[in-house]
Amino acid sequence: RTYSGTETEGQLLNSFVQYFGDSLVRKIKRMPLIEETVLPGDSLLTLPVVIIGNGPSGICLSYLLSGYRPYLSPEAIHPNPILHTKLEEARHLSIVDQDLEYLSEGLEGRSSNPVAVLFDTLLHPDADFGYDYPPVLHWKLEQHNYIPHIVLGKGPPGGAWHSMEGSMLTISFGDWMELPGLSFKEWAASKRRNIKSDRVMPEEIACYYKHYVKVMGLQKNFRDNVYITSVSRLYREEDDEGRSHQNEDISTQHLEMEDGQKSLTKRNWEVRGYQRATDGSHVPFCLFAENVALATGTFDSPGRLQVEGEDFPFVLHSMSDFGAAISKGKLRGKADPVLIVGAGLTAADAVLCAYNNNIPVVHVFRRRVTDTSLIFKQLPKKLYPEYHKVYHMMCTQSHTVDSNQHSAYTSFPEHNVLSFKPEMKCVLQSASGLKKILKFSVALVLIGSHPNLFFLKDQGHSIGHHSNQPITCKGNPIEIDPYTYECTKEANLFALGPLVGDNFVRFLKGGALGIARCLAIRQKKKHELIESGDGGGDGVP
Repeated sequence: RTYSGTETEGQLLNSFVQYFGDSLVRKIKRMPLIEETVLPGDSLLTLPVVIIGNGPSGICLSYLLSGYRPYLSPEAIHPNPILHTKLEEARHLSIVDQDLEYLSEGLEGRSSNPVAVLFDTLLHPDADFGYDYPPVLHWKLEQHNYIPHIVLGKGPPGGAWHSMEGSMLTISFGDWMELPGLSFKEWAASKRRNIKSDRVMPEEIACYYKHYVKVMGLQKNFRDNVYITSVSRLYREEDDEGRSHQNEDISTQHLEMEDGQKSLTKRNWEVRGYQRATDGSHVPFCLFAENVALATGTFDSPGRLQVEGEDFPFVLHSMSDFGAAISKGKLRGKADPVLIVGAGLTAADAVLCAYNNNIPVVHVFRRRVTDTSLIFKQLPKKLYPEYHKVYHMMCTQSHTVDSNQHSAYTSFPEHNVLSFKPEMKCVLQSASGLKKILKFSVALVLIGSHPNLFFLKDQGHSIGHHSNQPITCKGNPIEIDPYTYECTKEANLFALGPLVGDNFVRFLKGGALGIARCLAIRQKKKHELIESGDGGGDGVP
């Protein structure tokens, strides 16, 4: 850990509190930091909400927590008559203030989370039927609904979209990638960007998200170049003599109210990490949060085969590494093909990338080409011609056919990789058990990715649907209340987006709606308790 001392650390944390002002530190006396440094003003920073991740999930949640509220538009008529009748019953209320379970009842869509389906049909009515209806909502900024929060991300707002391969097109339409209150098409037109089709490049989406944070006035809540190292629960109990007992090896601070009375027992979160400075140094920080929202996505840890030789430097696990190897000319003139492992869209992107750069490909995947679960089966040919081109090659240019007819591409369906050898060879095994050794120039393993929740206790294994197993977006998402998105196994911890199974931007916005409603209700109850004199604590119940 390196940083330039107390002043630098103080400046970092002071930037956290400069916007929030006295409302957060009025009753608190002290700010504990990793190095026991105290901020100027000697104040403790306890935020109502810390959002980890600044991709579209984190951005949308910040938008709602900033006080933006969706209402049914005056002239809008939703094509679902039952839903429209429900919306009319409380037209004077924002959607955040309505019963989400009641509104989402009976709706069907391509998400297993009912609020995600609800919010999607309000923003994109009947989109799955091919219609391009406008949203039935309009937005109002209501400052009194602002809930102080901070969004922490490794890079600029937009998250992983800034690191995706720029030459590929998004799977979803540009309109489906947009966030509430700012039309993607109108933004593109205002920037004089020539959008040639409904699908766009990741670079365009990344720029849109970054601009969205600025134009919506959210940037005061965002901190870039921030890396989280620990998120842990603070437990404290006091015995009869007033001594503090600690849990999970987390040091707790004795907090006092302004009148000298002891505060109520706190069970806040402690968020530790560092911010990378422009000179490369690390500036550590420690925050306390009443609530933590996980919006980290799933691009942190590429999926691995877990086979011998996978750690050799010529075995890659990301499109960015592959693109870098091509741009540096490392594969130019190579006689041996690139070995691509995987049957998803990222693997298809890699095939197209190699194909367009005249690099021969050997494509290995476990499934049959007739498997109905292959993603290509779910994509219309007219909208996704390039992916159907890859699928056609997967079907027709198999190793069982004369390889001289298609030396640029050869597929190996129903094959597994057994090992990689140091002489840049790969051992494959077919479904029937036959083994084959292939020579290659570079291997690219693209079999999905998983979230990296190393900063949580047990890496978050305890909060999934299947306890003690790694969190994955498909097989083991975080278990949440379907209407509040609060973790069922950990109070005041929320999750949204791919972490709860919503991989498409269309549906992750529902998570932001559910969390915003839950926190708004709790903030209201908290204020009512304080005003009645029954609550003196500074934690959200």
